[in-house]
Formats: sequence, structure tokens, C-alpha cells
Amino acid sequence: MSVEAKVYKVKVGDREIEIDEKVLEVLHEYVHREMELNELAKRLGLKDWREAYQFLKNVESWIMWIQPTLWQTMARMRRAEEEVARK
Repeated sequence: MSVEAKVYKVKVGDREIEIDEKVLEVLHEYVHREMELNELAKRLGLKDWREAYQFLKNVESWIMWIQPTLWQTMARMRRAEEEVARK
């Protein structure tokens, strides 16, 4: 039995951005506070507001609304499942 770890990536131009706790914290701040696309691009390491807009269009909507602490819990649960599967 193998447990496949789910890694979420968002395609922006010719690269992919992996959704992790840091990216999720930036998204959470974007959703709940005023933040311009230029600031979002800067915080995510994107080239400009166009890439930030493309990122927002491509990210699954449920990811934008999930709490960063829940994301961390989900990651811990996946690692625990992997450990159990190896035994």
C-alpha cells in the first residue's frame, strides 16, 4: 500500500508555484485585507501584477479560503499516513 502525498502547484507562465504554508499565508492576507496585485506579485516572487493575476485565476478557490493552520494540520496528517503505510 502506498500513500501518495498531494502537492498542489499553480502554473504561472512557464513555471509552477507550489502551495505551501508561506504562500497560503500570503493568499490569506490577500483575501482578508487590502492588497494590490503588485504587492501580491512581490510577496510571491512573481514578475509583475499580470503574473499575480494569472496566479489568482489558476489557483483553486478552496485553497484561497483555507486557514494556514488547517493546511499545516493536513500536511502533518499526510506525513503520519505515509509513516503508517511504510510499516
